[in-house]
Amino acid sequence: MNRLEHARILMYSHDTFGLGHLRRCRAIAHALVERFKGLYVLIISGSQIAGTFDFRARVDFVKIPSVIKLYNGEYTSIDELIDLEDTLSIRKSIIRNTAEAFDPDILIVDKEPLGLQGEVEDTLALLKGMGTALVLGLRDVMDAPDKLEREWETKNVIEKIEQYYDEVWVYGTPGFWDPMTGLEGRDSLRTRTTFTGFLRRHLPATQYPVAIPFTNPYILVTAGGGGDGAALMDWTLSAYEQDKALPYPAVLVLGPFMPMQERESLMRRADALESVYMIEFDNRMESLIAGAIGVVAMGGYNTFCEILSFDKRAIIVPRTQPREEQLIRAKRGQELLLTRLLHPDDAADPQVMARALHELPMQTRPSAADVEGLLDGFDAIGAAVERIMTRRMRPALTVVER
Repeated sequence: MNRLEHARILMYSHDTFGLGHLRRCRAIAHALVERFKGLYVLIISGSQIAGTFDFRARVDFVKIPSVIKLYNGEYTSIDELIDLEDTLSIRKSIIRNTAEAFDPDILIVDKEPLGLQGEVEDTLALLKGMGTALVLGLRDVMDAPDKLEREWETKNVIEKIEQYYDEVWVYGTPGFWDPMTGLEGRDSLRTRTTFTGFLRRHLPATQYPVAIPFTNPYILVTAGGGGDGAALMDWTLSAYEQDKALPYPAVLVLGPFMPMQERESLMRRADALESVYMIEFDNRMESLIAGAIGVVAMGGYNTFCEILSFDKRAIIVPRTQPREEQLIRAKRGQELLLTRLLHPDDAADPQVMARALHELPMQTRPSAADVEGLLDGFDAIGAAVERIMTRRMRPALTVVER
């Protein structure tokens, strides 16, 4: 373990939909404090359930008021009695004041270059003036290039990245996907962009058994945060209802954000099936995935990393709207022989889904694809942090006139 004496990293995660941003930031923070003694990481998060996760020593979080992203792409306050503009004003103030008081060596902004509706831009300007190294962290796939270009063009995002950020880290490999493919002006960012590789996940050092009533191997079905995962659960249940000969039982994890009405309907159906066990939410997904013979998932970034890390055969049934992120990731995963793509239109047919579940245990494992540098993400991030901190700590050369 290396030492970075009194070093501070601030991370920002806007968190308006699902668990992906917080889980990614938390994984990076844990990897960094494990690598470096003397390093402290503070995460600013808008996640409604940030407090349900365990954080390692020298990692903490500041909760900002939560905002919900609707299916039409608009935002609303989680509390209907508080106006959205007031909520955004509170968030902006907390972010800036936290950054000023914490005085970080490095700021890592997750996914949204300017934050939710630009809430981080003032803080970027403040910290740049204070000498903080500013880093933008992007997942492997953002969205379809044409959609991302329209979104970023209206906000002048490329120009803002050039103005504020010292480095851009892409949490994937260039051979898998370039999240800024097709963007006008993207070439100007090439020299400051590093592809780290995907983020390898590990089982926690202290494990607590997950109560599953099956002694045989099981297929894990996960919808991530669950906000739009009811369809995947419905299609899986339909397959088990129709095909009693499916060889392995299923453990379905609904996710904390699945609407109550959908949750209750699915649980009633699962109760009628001996070979299906349903969990509403568990923050130990690594343990659940590690114990599965195969995985069925929507293909969010974190679940994809876990599938690769634990070398699990997987069927990806991606969300296709409003973003195409999961669809693109699933297509590339299939093209590289890492995972199998099952389009939602096909998964809705119980016979097709059942056949895919029969075939899942015979798929090749991701490791058979032998993609170079696939899971090097944490090593690359650690090396980048060490490089930045070495540059910051280098003694200044003073020239004195006689």
